[in-house]
Amino acid sequence: YFKYPIEDQSDAFVTIATTRPETMLGDVAIAVHPEDGRYRDLVGKNCVLPIVGRKLIIVADEYADPEKGTGAVKMTPAHDFHDFEVGKRHNLKLVNVLDGNAKLNDNVPEAYRGLDRFDAREKVIAEMESLGLLEKVEENLMTIPYGDRSSVVIEPWLMDQWFVDAERLAGPAITAVEQGRTKFVPKQWENTYYEWMRNIQPWCISRQIWWGHQIPAWFGPEGDIFVAETEEEAQAEANEAYGETVEIIRDPDVLDTWFSSALWPFSTLGWPDETPELKRYYPTDVLITGFDIIFFWVARMMMMGLQFMDEVPFHTVYIHALVRDEAGQKMSKSKGNVIDPIELIDKFGADALRFTLTALAAQGRDVRLSESRVEGYRNFSTKLWNAARFCQMNECHPRDDFDPGQAKLSVNRWIIGKLRDAEVAASAAVAAYRFNDMASALYQFTWGTFCDWYVELVKPVLLGDDEDAKTETRATAAWALDQILHLLHPIMPFVTEELWQQLGDNRPSPLITSAWPMLDESLSDAAVNAEMDWVVRLISQIRAVRSEMNVPPKALVPLLLKDAGSKAGAAMETHGELIKRLARLDSLGLLEGEVPKGAVQDVIDEATIVLPIADVIDIAAEQARLEKEIAKLDGEVKRFEGKLANEKFTAKAPPAVVETERERLEDACQARDKM
Repeated sequence: YFKYPIEDQSDAFVTIATTRPETMLGDVAIAVHPEDGRYRDLVGKNCVLPIVGRKLIIVADEYADPEKGTGAVKMTPAHDFHDFEVGKRHNLKLVNVLDGNAKLNDNVPEAYRGLDRFDAREKVIAEMESLGLLEKVEENLMTIPYGDRSSVVIEPWLMDQWFVDAERLAGPAITAVEQGRTKFVPKQWENTYYEWMRNIQPWCISRQIWWGHQIPAWFGPEGDIFVAETEEEAQAEANEAYGETVEIIRDPDVLDTWFSSALWPFSTLGWPDETPELKRYYPTDVLITGFDIIFFWVARMMMMGLQFMDEVPFHTVYIHALVRDEAGQKMSKSKGNVIDPIELIDKFGADALRFTLTALAAQGRDVRLSESRVEGYRNFSTKLWNAARFCQMNECHPRDDFDPGQAKLSVNRWIIGKLRDAEVAASAAVAAYRFNDMASALYQFTWGTFCDWYVELVKPVLLGDDEDAKTETRATAAWALDQILHLLHPIMPFVTEELWQQLGDNRPSPLITSAWPMLDESLSDAAVNAEMDWVVRLISQIRAVRSEMNVPPKALVPLLLKDAGSKAGAAMETHGELIKRLARLDSLGLLEGEVPKGAVQDVIDEATIVLPIADVIDIAAEQARLEKEIAKLDGEVKRFEGKLANEKFTAKAPPAVVETERERLEDACQARDKM
């Protein structure tokens, strides 16, 4: 706390508090609140700046807080942003006391010139104490800005810079979003955009760094500025202004990176020339970006696009989630939980990382990224590659004359219909910006339906003697794989483009410029879908029972279907050989009477699956194992029931935790009943 003597009043002072004593050498005024009665009579009078001797006018300004410090604030407009604004309101002088190295310059008393700011701080305090003008020193907790690269304290410093009148540019950009010409997804991010745009300040666009777009401004001999597109134009303007040929020097500053980036949507397309690329790709449709650069980049692209192209640069801004570690913590070097995407790409491939991020990118939820997730989607990429190899090995080549609507085999009509369902789900998800749902739909169809089932279901056809069936199946498989590559391409561009080129000769265009599949509703046959879905579920359940009952993989067992309806019976008759092959059965038939002893049962729709397995397993051992499992599940059911019966738990635990316990109870009950 320093005491500043009031001019022409002996032993009268105004006490000010400062955390940067060295800047007092640049003080030009003292501000007090207009309604602060302690200083009302002093407004308009002067204090004398100790050490320097400069007169400091006392001004009334609402920036001064009567409740903070002494209520009187020293004004150093050249070294404080708030003081600078007060200085503009009161036309205060600007005294810069620091040089570019944060040392005191020639605008301070000689004894201080060349001192480092922190050394000067100690010297100022010592001199003020020797003058009897140091009232007291207090500890003060505050936020101090540090350079992220230099790790030194950053100082506001007065210097000439280039600015853009951002307020004039912001108006049309605000209107564009208000009118819906550009939309934010999720919509709440519009509020962040509006908050910044409606309170926008002049934008400093010059930077004192080596790399960037150089500012197109030149200085004449007397400091006159000439702004032009080329140096020749600037030279001509300067010569005309001075009436003779003069030397001009270009401003060494470069443009702010965000200024250059704001031009990106059109400058990369040949602007200012009206190129075919500019005509085709501006404006673009969707910008995908992070919330932390809405003001730095999105808003500025909007301003520049409307200023120079008279059109918004994009119709939708999709704000993606923050990528966190697998525990949900924000990544930081200090925590040691940063995942390097380059390392993941080197290890698993770019497509695997892209698919992982897409699959986890649910709206409103941050992404929890782990290496194991990326590895899992690398396996998906491998699965796709192997499916393509299967098609190549079995001569499944794309045919221009193939019409999926003319397929006759149930298995082919089924995969065509399933593919159409996947396309509809993926298209709807994209339209709603639910990219995770798109990824899920395509993953489930590609791996769960095409690779796991269709490939297995058509092997007997491709190995059989029916040439017409083989021809249709080859064409269907090739067509279906082509559609899969189309649908996956936005998420996995590299592997899909590679397979696209490998699987077809003389493709008319690369995959990236091919049209998105829009499959006709007629391709989906509800009856065929129901029939083949039943076959798939039947085989799946038989396999599950065999696994649960420890039936040896090579053992063939009979299948009896009890209480089967006409559709189930017809499906079993039509696809009997296929069911026997994939479910490892030696026979199948309908059961009219009692279930034979030593048979295990399961339910599929209205029918009962009966598998007589007494001859291939140890019934007593399996019964004992099942009884042990049932006892274990009984214990789990009782534990969950007890927890949910506890009123303290249900009242105090978060609703999500209570719901999880209910789900666990339900799962345990179902598992026990099945056993």
